Amino acid sequence: MDQPIRYITPAVTPLLPDGGIDFSSCEALYRHLIKGGMNGILIMGSIGEFFGLTMDQKKDLIRCARKAIGKDTELIAGTTSMVFAETVELSNFALDQGADAVMIIPPYYFWFDDAGVLRYYDELAQAIHGNIYIYNFPERTGYSIAPQVLRELAGKHKNIIGVKDTVPGVDHTREVIKAVRPVRPDFIVYSGFDDNLAHNVLCGGNGCISGMSNLFPELASAWAQALREGDFVRSQRFQQMTDSLMDVYSVGYPFIPAIKEGLVRKGILKYAAATKPMTGLTQEEKERLAAIMDRCVVEG
Repeated sequence: MDQPIRYITPAVTPLLPDGGIDFSSCEALYRHLIKGGMNGILIMGSIGEFFGLTMDQKKDLIRCARKAIGKDTELIAGTTSMVFAETVELSNFALDQGADAVMIIPPYYFWFDDAGVLRYYDELAQAIHGNIYIYNFPERTGYSIAPQVLRELAGKHKNIIGVKDTVPGVDHTREVIKAVRPVRPDFIVYSGFDDNLAHNVLCGGNGCISGMSNLFPELASAWAQALREGDFVRSQRFQQMTDSLMDVYSVGYPFIPAIKEGLVRKGILKYAAATKPMTGLTQEEKERLAAIMDRCVVEG
């Protein structure tokens, strides 16, 4: 079964200087992304700082997002916790609130083998009463989910509907597609880096869930549309522009404050506040960010 090419934004979580959630900026951000043509919005992914939010804040953010995001835009909630019961609780809460799916990264800090990962998602799939995306991000967990593990999980659990494969190259994603599609033709495979969109689609994947689309949803949307239409010339232009804009991620580390500062610069967020211990950009970094952002010109 062919799946459409889609671009989903893992939205930042706008915060107030005191660490509370800035709900008015959340709504402004979601409007910006929907107007920019995003097919879906993921809240509380890595760039959404799920690791620094309380359970109450997460539930409040889910309520806000569901109210603000129309049914025509897919809503995915990141529901990862290192406490298994909390992951189940938050996942079922999000689904009950109307989220279309949840996304869960495997346990981090300790390394787990294939059997451990299988057992983890097997138990989650049985305890969660809705759609689940698996989130593979080796740079954050210390290990990668093997294609054969994804194949086994997809074959066993219909509510495991896809994966966000956040790896620098396309080799792992390619092998995931080859392994899983024979048993689950409808299994959705997204890449997690902006510049991998075309590579993902050419391998038979479904698109991207990647952070720079917070700043440039029009570019991401136009690129996805060019790929849907098989327009190689436009796609090549958007690939090269995206490659140039990837410098946003090197303005500071972690890169989340840079994305938020860019959204402040665009008038979408009020503050660039991030969870501790992340700090704001220096004046020099702000100037560098501005110069990078000015490179983005979307035509046609």
